[in-house]
Amino acid sequence: MKVVSLKAENARKAGAVRAEFSDGSSLLFTGEYLPDWISDPDYWETGRELSSGEEEALRFAASCYRAETHALRLIARAEQNSLGLTVKLERRGHDAAAVNAVISCLRNRKLLDDRRYAQLWIRSRLSAKKAFSPKGLLVSLGKRGIRRDDSLNALGATLDPETEYALLLRYLERDNRKNSGISEKKRKKFLKSKIKYEGFSSSVLEKYFNDQID
Repeated sequence: MKVVSLKAENARKAGAVRAEFSDGSSLLFTGEYLPDWISDPDYWETGRELSSGEEEALRFAASCYRAETHALRLIARAEQNSLGLTVKLERRGHDAAAVNAVISCLRNRKLLDDRRYAQLWIRSRLSAKKAFSPKGLLVSLGKRGIRRDDSLNALGATLDPETEYALLLRYLERDNRKNSGISEKKRKKFLKSKIKYEGFSSSVLEKYFNDQID
């Protein structure tokens, strides 16, 4: 198979090139997903027979271009995280190797940032009053594929003392409703260790119990 023509494409991404081949097929790609040794468009002189390795590299780059185009549409709608975006792209039929390459590239370009996603997700849960404890937030982020260090960093950046105290009061209100049949004496006996287990900081616990004394 030979390259018949190469031309810049008026596509969503700058640097996109459409290659037309002697068998009548064409591929749209960017050099970003090609090996370094063939990423320069000048390498692809017309009329030259392609090796099997070159053809495979071009097809992979074209797969990446399609996956990235889809990924950018999803990112434009809402903040994404690495695992969630990977699952969405693979469910839509994109090649797994191409998806992995795209995820890595988007992370390098800061278009995909799990820590930023975690912060926005935590804020949305707090705003909607659907969060009840730091531990609950960490567990939920873990289920979304966010690494623990990213989750902890996001939690630290989001939960200032005032916000955490309000979260504690919400947790206690919910706990009271869930355990309404338990005596107040018994509930209070385990209260401190229980809310500590839920990830609330020592300073917030101290403030709460001092307020109770006052």
